[in-house]
Amino acid sequence: MAPEDIIAIRNLRIWCIIGIHPEERVRKQELVISLTLRTDLKLAGKSDRIEDTVSYQLLRDQIVEKTGKSSYFLIEKLANEISELCLSDPRVSSVTVMVEKPTALKSVESVGVQITRFQGDDHE
Repeated sequence: MAPEDIIAIRNLRIWCIIGIHPEERVRKQELVISLTLRTDLKLAGKSDRIEDTVSYQLLRDQIVEKTGKSSYFLIEKLANEISELCLSDPRVSSVTVMVEKPTALKSVESVGVQITRFQGDDHE
């Protein structure tokens, strides 16, 4: 049985066009993204080599690049796109993605969605 080790990225703040209302389509808004990637970290724990693990720096850079150029209507779509990006590395067995939109509603700290996807799922 393979270990279910975790790589976590918490509260990555990005800015992009997102939302269904006309006023949301003209100005970038802040989103907060958190990830939990399940993978086997045993080899990296022994070798101490970046090549033997999932690079969270590279993953962060890819998410920032992808979202910065995006223009999504729904945070659900963005969460799914991020999950597909994470699962493009075959070492990631599953990923949980939380996307929060702090400015979505008045009187609440944040509104968000959380999805979990698995390697081998149909990602379409």
